[in-house]
Amino acid sequence: MPVFAYKALSTNGSVTTGELDAADRPEALRMLDRKGLQPVNLRETAAAVQTRKPVGKAGKARSDDEAKSSGRSDADENTIPEGPIKLKRSEVVLFTEELSDMLSAGLQLEPALKSMENRQELGNLKAVSYKIRQIVRDGVNFSAALKKVSPSFGPLYCSLAAAGEASGALDTILKRQAHYLKTLAELQSRLILAMIYPAFLVLAGIGVSIVFVTTLIPQLTALIESTPGGKIPLGAAILIGASDFLSKWWLVILLVLIASGIFFKAWKDNDANKPAWDRMKLRLPLVGPVITSRFYVQFLETMANLVGNGLPLLRALELSRDATQNRSLRAALDQVIVQVGDGRSFSKALIRNGSFPPLLIDMIAVGEQTGKIDVSLRRAAERYDKELDKDLQRIMALIMPTILIIMAGLIGTMAYLMITAIFQTISNLG
Repeated sequence: MPVFAYKALSTNGSVTTGELDAADRPEALRMLDRKGLQPVNLRETAAAVQTRKPVGKAGKARSDDEAKSSGRSDADENTIPEGPIKLKRSEVVLFTEELSDMLSAGLQLEPALKSMENRQELGNLKAVSYKIRQIVRDGVNFSAALKKVSPSFGPLYCSLAAAGEASGALDTILKRQAHYLKTLAELQSRLILAMIYPAFLVLAGIGVSIVFVTTLIPQLTALIESTPGGKIPLGAAILIGASDFLSKWWLVILLVLIASGIFFKAWKDNDANKPAWDRMKLRLPLVGPVITSRFYVQFLETMANLVGNGLPLLRALELSRDATQNRSLRAALDQVIVQVGDGRSFSKALIRNGSFPPLLIDMIAVGEQTGKIDVSLRRAAERYDKELDKDLQRIMALIMPTILIIMAGLIGTMAYLMITAIFQTISNLG
């Protein structure tokens, strides 16, 4: 079995050296971790086989003390769940904030993950931190480790982490991602609060419609038919016909709607149809501008961080493209990357593409002229962040009036037709 010589830091800060037998380097790292040692240097010695020294009582006591001071025993490792670990959005935000703060304070990635692993109040994040740290110690990139450990981080999160690793600005990228996730969670909570009252209105409207269809309209029909010379008005006749149709075919309509929803979900989840669905989302009223503004903010912030940390423009564009989920927008970035690779300036490539707004292109052109393109990109990101906030506020302000108008129109129309039919019946009786 190979023998590895190590130099490591113990929990009390002292330097420890020694040798250990392990099947390979990752196994040696795990053995040091179980002893509570932070490796500084680890190399395989020339000796392939060494006799193991018998462990006396003193050695056994020292090993037990090291295992206790390591913060994670073999029993603790056995409690780590196998396979991917699902996290709540709040846990993802907490993980991102904690890690970005530690990296900003000067800690390296592995010690930062070790510190999170030893925290008592982090819950599932302790297991996630442990598994990520083990994978990173084996030489795997942080972004790849995120994909393996938990699906809750998502493709966008992992792509941005890869961009942060490439640029050396992982702490900044994670901090902005935490801000984005908190903004998204705040938006969802605001949307839920804003939809409570309209939801009650919708339920009340559905209840009133059911009463109209099942009780009032049949009674009105019987009243008009029993009146000598009674004639059902055209509007009431349409309402009665719709009522009869719904009462006879409601189950078929419900099944058709469910089948249509399943078919649509299968269609949009098909890889061949995803580009078309992404293009459709950009054209949706109200939702399309929000998606576009969110893309501009994310694209500009990522580019500003990458270029500001010394990455070449072409490489920064490739990493920003990988962090873009909408395939239509990604195709536009592919064209820009090809033109920049051919030697065209960034702003001219955006103009030639035709998918980017003139204001964004002008701000990038100013940055190219002044030699401070990262500053211009960040200012453009701040501007579009404000535009995104305005779009979201506009949507929130339009939700309630829209639902009120729809419900008032539906209930008002039904009530008007019934009252008209009643008055005409009364006039026939007179």
